Amino acid sequence: MLKLGTYQPKERIATDHFVIRKLEARDAKIDYEAVMSSIETIKKQRGGTWPTEDLTFEDDVIDLGWHQREFESGGSFAYAVTNIEDTEELGCVYFYPPGHPMNSTGANYPEGTDVCVNLWVTQKAFDNGLYDKLYVFVEGWLRQWPFEKPLITNPLKPQVS
Repeated sequence: MLKLGTYQPKERIATDHFVIRKLEARDAKIDYEAVMSSIETIKKQRGGTWPTEDLTFEDDVIDLGWHQREFESGGSFAYAVTNIEDTEELGCVYFYPPGHPMNSTGANYPEGTDVCVNLWVTQKAFDNGLYDKLYVFVEGWLRQWPFEKPLITNPLKPQVS
């Protein structure tokens, strides 16, 4: 469980380049398409072994339902990153407590870390420069959360000057 005190995580944020919103089971179609189109790109961005080529649509539906329940209970927070029209998933952002089974870093985080954040975008979005924009956005967004020692766990850092 993440310690948030009275802080209420936003369920939707719109920017000039994308929308970030709570990931829900109803997103299965666009989420599955996004994930399966970019398996190796996602692994390079966020680290870890997920996703795998044998991920089924049914598995994804289950995962998204679990993410939705965790969001509602405060155990973790998963967000879809979509285009402005909310018709295409471009990626995801995840806030997990250290030690959470879905955390791509496993147990490799500095002592005192109170949240592990990771993110990914599709190959198409990556090629269009969205990864760097999203990463920088998340760095700023983390300042609004009540965490004292957040860690973005992605091994791939943005290429911005």
